[in-house]
Amino acid sequence: MEIRTIKEKIREEELRDIAQKNYGEMVKAVVDIEKEIMVLGGEFHSDANEVLIKEGSEQKNIWGINIYPYKKREDWIEFISLINIRPADNNLDMEIKSKEVKEKIKKIVEKLT
Repeated sequence: MEIRTIKEKIREEELRDIAQKNYGEMVKAVVDIEKEIMVLGGEFHSDANEVLIKEGSEQKNIWGINIYPYKKREDWIEFISLINIRPADNNLDMEIKSKEVKEKIKKIVEKLT
């Protein structure tokens, strides 16, 4: 499975290509909301999470999502991942509950794709 760090805008075709190489219709993504970068691909969100940690990201700024590049843009982000379960950050579920965090992620994904 391909894993790729995204720091600058990629074309939608590239995103779809990464999806095809991984899960077909969907690509796992992990976003650093502080550095405004993301890692796409991998079998698990934890794979991409590890890449960001090795690149100097802090766990508190990293959130997992799924992107469905064949859906309409307003429906293509799913804010669900095991790495999002964080009692210390008041996120007790796999889904990101904070509207502020979701908005930051949307802006970063929009900027990079």
